[in-house]
Amino acid sequence: MSRVRPEDWRPQGVDNLEPRAWEALRQVKRSTLVTAGAGAGKTEFLAQKATYLLQTGLCPAPKRILAISFKRDAARNLAERVAKRCPPEQARRFISYTFDAFAKSLVDRFRAAIPDGYRPPEDYRIVMPRRQDYRDFLDAQGFHGVNADQLERAVARARLPVADEGSPLPPVVAAYWRAQYNNQDDVLLSFAMINRLVELLIRENPSILKALHATYPIVFLDEFQDTTFAQFQLLCTAFDGSEAVFTAVGDDKQRIMVWAGAMPDGFAQFGQHFAAQRISLICNWRSHEDLVRIQHVIASRIDPNVEEPEARADRLVDGEVAAIWEFGMEEEESDCLARWIEREVQAGNVEPHDVAILVRMRADEVEGQLSAAFEDRGLRLRNVARNVGDIAIQDLLGEDLAQILLRLLRLGATSRSPENWNAALLDLQFLEAVDPDDEAGQQLLQWRLQKFVREMRRILRDLEPIPDSAAAVAQAALDFVGLKALRQAFPSYQRQPDFDRVWNGFKLLLQESLENAETWSGALDDFEGFGQIALMTIHKSKGLEFHTIIFYGLDNQTWWSLTPNRLEELNSFFVAFTRAKQRAFFTLCAERGQPVVWIENLLAPAGVHHIGVADILPD
Repeated sequence: MSRVRPEDWRPQGVDNLEPRAWEALRQVKRSTLVTAGAGAGKTEFLAQKATYLLQTGLCPAPKRILAISFKRDAARNLAERVAKRCPPEQARRFISYTFDAFAKSLVDRFRAAIPDGYRPPEDYRIVMPRRQDYRDFLDAQGFHGVNADQLERAVARARLPVADEGSPLPPVVAAYWRAQYNNQDDVLLSFAMINRLVELLIRENPSILKALHATYPIVFLDEFQDTTFAQFQLLCTAFDGSEAVFTAVGDDKQRIMVWAGAMPDGFAQFGQHFAAQRISLICNWRSHEDLVRIQHVIASRIDPNVEEPEARADRLVDGEVAAIWEFGMEEEESDCLARWIEREVQAGNVEPHDVAILVRMRADEVEGQLSAAFEDRGLRLRNVARNVGDIAIQDLLGEDLAQILLRLLRLGATSRSPENWNAALLDLQFLEAVDPDDEAGQQLLQWRLQKFVREMRRILRDLEPIPDSAAAVAQAALDFVGLKALRQAFPSYQRQPDFDRVWNGFKLLLQESLENAETWSGALDDFEGFGQIALMTIHKSKGLEFHTIIFYGLDNQTWWSLTPNRLEELNSFFVAFTRAKQRAFFTLCAERGQPVVWIENLLAPAGVHHIGVADILPD
């Protein structure tokens, strides 16, 4: 593959980049902190910079780019963008992980090198401790003077080995680790603990540290504002002393994970520790001018010095694009929402799956309040926060296993699907580690995929699209992929409980999708959520975008913590509003609570006013 000279390289898949993005892209000598507001195209920027580095040879083979995101779907999205822009032999050198997956891959690969006393067995089990679990431990061990919050933070931050003496916390943390390892047949590790194990692993094994330095001279960090202290410490341990050049992107106005341990001063720490150049992107490619103007009002409350962004999207709708919809009763609210969405869909203004209803929390309760009214209007509301088995629908759809199997089923259910064919070939190439230059190997993959597609089409012809068919169809796709190859390619599936969680969820959701299906293709559309209005929490909406968003519950009961002195809650409000490409509405129901007066006063000068039912649904 011939290289492109850096001065001749052009962006791939987009017309151009804004001047500041060009500056950040071409900075390869020192680390860069790219601050970019909502809609600035942070993921696209990283994809373009990766393409630039790979195609120009500034990241020469066999060296790799390590990209770390916070959510699995974001990591996959970034990898897919690079794969579309680079030939396979280059795209394979772009390694995209979540923080948790990166840490877990190192533990699983180098487990034998973890020092005695902390080395987990091969079949350790991942757990997600709740606050009550920490309380139960403290009560059972008789520890007083330490609460669950303190213990949770200390477990996430304490370096190993933990001293079993000194101030009150270290002995408690040491006892907690012993308790998790107490039964060697069932060792329980949280991702916070896995992070600490990796930090110990690379600190105590210079050869592993050297390998990291040699493999990854370039590191990308997506959504850096959500980085925790422990994650930042791990990065420092892993790359201090190397020549690695970091590119971190994020938006401190979207920092909504402080409650989960995100550093409140992460940008300052990164800039100081890595001597990073700070570059701010100012274009908003998602929202049109009227929405961007309102976003800037909120952003200015968060950061009075923030630059006003340049709106680059066109306004495609008439009428109000932002308002507070006011209702007296919840039943009236539910009926009006259903009627308004029905009208907009029937008018061809928006597709159902391009409308999202965002809630601050308790999505299951909101689903119960809205579903009947939506069903009466022939609308389908999909609560993506709902669990199928032990995994939320939104998390399941972001899993590599689900994406691979879904593409294979799509090939069987349709007569022609070039996009899924190409993606499935890339999946096989990755799973079986076939070199793109190996013509015989590539031909064998194509022959195997053709044979499978013929067989899958026969299976789908023979099996009716009913729930009882789900398990057999899913198993046929999994058998073709091969569990061994899947586990070798994706360390997160190496342990049976981790695999079962996703595999069982996939089968259950496919079964649900077949309950009212007329065709297999229709069932797969249902599986992915086409034709359905998404219901999700604000935290899960981060990184997504929709034509129209409706935030359910701008009242002092739903959002009791939205006060002027709680910056993270205002950040959450900002995130909710910025998901919208064309329209953003909030509902306020007197039966549920009273207005959040200060936020309404903030928005009123920007034109965000109360609207009653008569104006929402004029005759």
